[in-house]
Amino acid sequence: MSTHPTLAESRPTPEPATPQRIAQHRRYLMCRPEHFTVSYRINPWMEPDRPTDTAKAVQQWQDLYDTYVRLGHDVELIDPVEGLPDMVYTANGGFLIDGRALGVRFRVPERRGEERPFMQWFADHGFEVIEPVEVQEGEGDFLLVGDTILAGTGFRSVGDSHREVAEVFGREVVSLRLVDPRFYHLDTAIAVLDPVEGPDGVERANIAYLPTAFDEASRAVLTERYPEAILVDDADGAVFGLNTASDGRNVIVSPRAVGFIAQLRERGYVPVTVDLSELLLGGGGIKCCTLELRG
Repeated sequence: MSTHPTLAESRPTPEPATPQRIAQHRRYLMCRPEHFTVSYRINPWMEPDRPTDTAKAVQQWQDLYDTYVRLGHDVELIDPVEGLPDMVYTANGGFLIDGRALGVRFRVPERRGEERPFMQWFADHGFEVIEPVEVQEGEGDFLLVGDTILAGTGFRSVGDSHREVAEVFGREVVSLRLVDPRFYHLDTAIAVLDPVEGPDGVERANIAYLPTAFDEASRAVLTERYPEAILVDDADGAVFGLNTASDGRNVIVSPRAVGFIAQLRERGYVPVTVDLSELLLGGGGIKCCTLELRG
């Protein structure tokens, strides 16, 4: 009997094809950080005694704005308000789906002055505005993944706000508990990479997340729902690598998240680096400065 391998047996196993990612148009709301400074401490990143450079913050923010425009996305602006240095973090200003805008109720008093300007902007631009009842901080703790809303709690948004957002938008809401105070909002520990469904209606959305930011029960939920998720290590999480914005192909990411950048390339995404190191002094990054306007 011949011991030579057959033709089929001798063929090398083909490498799995890298998915072809498709960029989707986005519409964002941003706020120029003309009044940016760190004058109080409401998260572990903020050190009021450390000097901040407003001009540098504005230039880095401009780089992010220009990147979105270059990629073909629409960016609208809300006017900054003197005395509200954190207004640059527009992701905390609301949560919008299908032309409806749920306003926010900040847990910390230092940011409550932002609530009315954001809701007024939504109303002035044609959104149906819903006044919130429960304490929650907008897209900082609510992330739309396919048809599902992932909702964070543990530090800022209260658990009852998850019920409220489900009622307002009529979507499934999955609660996740954050346990590391450095990652006090959900958008610092999860990146939504490809928020679409497949042609068969089955959710194909991809996410990346930092496992150590969540309690054991939340990690189990994420493992079950997103078995193909990118698991990011602590080093990349600690530079706000997961605080990203993605159009399904291009992922705007911190240049310091080198491991995560390599993981994105392996999955067929195109990492686009933007440095917001100055704005990180206030505890915010790329996603924090970017509120998606849906509908």
